[in-house]
Order: sequence, then structure tokens, then C-alpha cells
Amino acid sequence: MKRFLSSFIILLLLISGCSNTSSTKSEKASEGSKKLQIVTTFYPVYYFAQKVAGSSANVELLIPSGVEPHDWEPTTKDMAKIQDSDVFIYNSRYFETWTEKVLKSINNSNLNVVEASKGIELMDALESEEEDEHDHSEHTSSKDPHVWLSPVLAQQEVDNITKALEQADPQNKDQFQKNATALKLELADLDHLYKETIDQAKKKEFVTQHAAFGYLAKQYGLTQIPIAGLSPDVEPTLGKLAELTDSMKQKNIKIIYFEEMASSKVAETLAKEIGAKTEVLNPLEGLTKEQQKQGLDYIDVMKENLEALKLSILE
Repeated sequence: MKRFLSSFIILLLLISGCSNTSSTKSEKASEGSKKLQIVTTFYPVYYFAQKVAGSSANVELLIPSGVEPHDWEPTTKDMAKIQDSDVFIYNSRYFETWTEKVLKSINNSNLNVVEASKGIELMDALESEEEDEHDHSEHTSSKDPHVWLSPVLAQQEVDNITKALEQADPQNKDQFQKNATALKLELADLDHLYKETIDQAKKKEFVTQHAAFGYLAKQYGLTQIPIAGLSPDVEPTLGKLAELTDSMKQKNIKIIYFEEMASSKVAETLAKEIGAKTEVLNPLEGLTKEQQKQGLDYIDVMKENLEALKLSILE
């Protein structure tokens, strides 16, 4: 009887051991097949990450499309999403100014953090347009973060994102590289379209309400004349408006561009003063509800921007 009990106990232990081993393997297999969880800040980096990741990862947009991102601040829930993700992608500390503080406050040593504009030489942006015209001592020099509006610099952001995804999920490296190559070809085609069109330009200057198009202008030999600074909601002083009015009349400016997610009041006022029209030039900081309904994406909106620019430079 004792021999029987001993044999029975050993058998139970063996069965239990096999079961635990099987369970452990199953859990590891489940973990191995788990998709990469990626959190991105706003639309351009979301679009680039989604295209590179394809079906191999879940990509989430933190700042909803249609929401002006310049003054957006993350909630506790948003911070939890970042902490629980595998990869966090943002454009630049000069755009998502809250990132440094948030990253210091969360506890995730395994989080891969990607600054998509890393390695890109950012242009200085004098914020004098946003200060009182009499307070010149307070003027500070910052950096212009709007690199995604250049199809060439956008490709560098795609490279940075791709490298990060490869490090976070080496098993899908080939797929990420394949997807990135396809996206960069689209961006190269977009660059060619811009260059081919702008090479025919009769005028090189265009007026914007928001100083977001400096990199695009530099890439194609254009000159952006901004009404206000980097923040779209800041209104210029009366002195600045008077100066712009005189300058635009002399240059016979016929189009003033504004963006849909910010007030067009200043652009409309100035356009009325000089007998010009207003048109949309989208900085792609988010898609409008109408654009989302139409299924438009980064490439589509950049092509719409080129059509809008034609009204100023090809007339």
C-alpha cells in the first residue's frame, strides 16, 4: 500500500510539473505574439508610426485629431497610457513641451522613447511676434518644431521611428523596414511633386497666419511671411498689423492663408484691408472632422496644401 501511495504521489508531481511547464510555455508564447503597444502624441507622428508598424503593432493617438495641440496638456489617464505602452513617440520637445516633465514622473524602465525629429537641425524661431512690441528685452529665441511639413525631413522622422520599432520588436524588423521603404517612396514622390510645381513659381512669397511653414519654404526656395508666431492663437500687435498691411499692398499679395483649427479672424481682417482672399493652408497638426470623414491622410492633405500654394506662387 505504501509503495502504491508513493508511486501515486510521484505520478501526481510529474503531471503537475508537466502542466506547469506547459502553462509557462503557453504564457511565453502568448507574450511573444503580443502586439507592440505604441502611443504617439499628435497626427503626423501617429500617421508615420501607423504606416511603419502596419498590422504588427497597435498605434494610439494621444491628442485627438481636431484638437489644437500647442496648448494641450496630458491628463492622468493620458500619462497612464504612456506608462503602459512599449513605445512612446513625440515630435520634439519644442512642440510637445510637456514631455520632459511627464517622462520624469512615470515609472517604466522598459519604455522606448522616440523624439522623431532627433538628428534634424532645427531652425531658430524668434518669438518676437508673440511679445508686446515695446518689450523687446523679453524676446527669446526658440526652435521651430514643424519639420513634418517638409516631405524630405518627414523621411528622417520615419527613419527614427523605424529604428525604435525595430529595437522594441526585433522579430518584426523586416516588416517594419518594408513598410518604411514604401512610406518613404510616397514621401519622395510628394517631394518631387512639390519641387516640380514650385520650380515653375512666378512668385516666391506666401503669407500665413501661423508661422508653421518655414521648413517647407526653405526646402523649395520659398519665403514664408507669417502674421503671427509659432502659436496659431496669438494675435499680432496693431503695429505689426499696420506694418504687414503696407508691405502686402506694396507686394500685391492676393492670398492670405489660415488654418482650420484656429481662428481665421486676423487673416480675414488683413485680407479685407488689402483686398485679398483667404485660403486654407493646413499645418497638419491634426485632421478636421470633415477630413476624417473623407478618409484623407497626411499625403492627401499635403497635396491639398500644394494646390492652395499654387494660388499665390503661380498666378
